Amino acid sequence: MSEQEIEPENSSSGAPIYRYENVEPEPFSLASGDDQSIEAISRHIEQHIGPVTGVFHELISDKVHLDVHIVAPTKDFPFYTLVTSGMSDLPMTVPADAESSAYAELCILLPSTWPLSDVGQADSTPTDEAYWPIGWMKFIARFPHEYHTWLGSGHTIPNGEQAEPYAADTKLGCMLLLPSISLPEEFRELRVTDEKTIHFYCLYPIYKEEMELKMKKGVDALLDKFDEVGISDVIDVARPNVAKKKGFLGLW
Repeated sequence: MSEQEIEPENSSSGAPIYRYENVEPEPFSLASGDDQSIEAISRHIEQHIGPVTGVFHELISDKVHLDVHIVAPTKDFPFYTLVTSGMSDLPMTVPADAESSAYAELCILLPSTWPLSDVGQADSTPTDEAYWPIGWMKFIARFPHEYHTWLGSGHTIPNGEQAEPYAADTKLGCMLLLPSISLPEEFRELRVTDEKTIHFYCLYPIYKEEMELKMKKGVDALLDKFDEVGISDVIDVARPNVAKKKGFLGLW
């Protein structure tokens, strides 16, 4: 299938908006894992964060074989760190000015109280409240390969046009990709070969209003508000909404 050209719209901040509602994803293509890449990513995780204590394995994979590596909370990193491997098995379709960003993997940080042990057990059905971060990691990791596009720092992917809440216990409904602020800077890149450097992006769940602020004023305006309130990259399903309108005039 030939690549489908998508003409972007421009947001108020000047950032492009790509819409995929009327774009057909590539048909199913069975994928197997790249053992060498998996091992390199595992070593990278253990070198900079800690021992991999578990892996969510895929049995049947479309486009790329995605595993999710788990690092349990430690004294230095008192939260669960989840990292994909497999997204970088294929290059993304990047623009000419972003060729160095063709390979990526994702991570997401969960509080130590997250019921991760309830996810993926053979005798249990994961609830939305427990599983949605993992499900969205895998969806986003496969997305650029399904739609011949790319993802990088500052990009957002909403849960539908209206950024619907991920689960019943939260109003978060959009993912923002940024470097992690809680993990070492050295973790952000893994040079595999002279031609291949993997960039690791952290998924920050945000609210619909925060997404709208980012599209209107740019990602830096949103990050400034995160800094004011002290928002971190560890998921808090009930954290303050930094872009919620205040007062009868509805000002930011």
